[in-house]
Amino acid sequence: MEHVVLVIHLILTLALIILILLQRSEGGGLGLGTGGGLGNFASAQSTANVLTRATTFVAIGFFSTSLILAILASQNGSSTSILDAVADNPAAVTTTAPTSDVPEVPVDGAHPTGKVEGAKPESSEPPTVPIAK
Repeated sequence: MEHVVLVIHLILTLALIILILLQRSEGGGLGLGTGGGLGNFASAQSTANVLTRATTFVAIGFFSTSLILAILASQNGSSTSILDAVADNPAAVTTTAPTSDVPEVPVDGAHPTGKVEGAKPESSEPPTVPIAK
């Protein structure tokens, strides 16, 4: 049932987009009111009325299917939030330094090899960022 309503919802979405783009705006837009298309077969006023009424009915269908999908999702889905799942199982955030074949340029006062005396040796594990709960 949910899949059928979803397909209808997607069709109504595309129809609503097309109907809105076809309507004549204040600046002319993509409307059919002047020039080719339906303008050759009907007057600008009757074309505008048909498009406005069609947009109204498609919009009512769109909102109806939106409400139906929300009701179906609340009945079938669990009542937990996706953020609850993240809070229960926090993953350690790690960063890795990019590897480069370019030698480091010593900074003023630094040892020519780029290593500072008395500094801790670099570990092979990337640093982790603690996540506050």
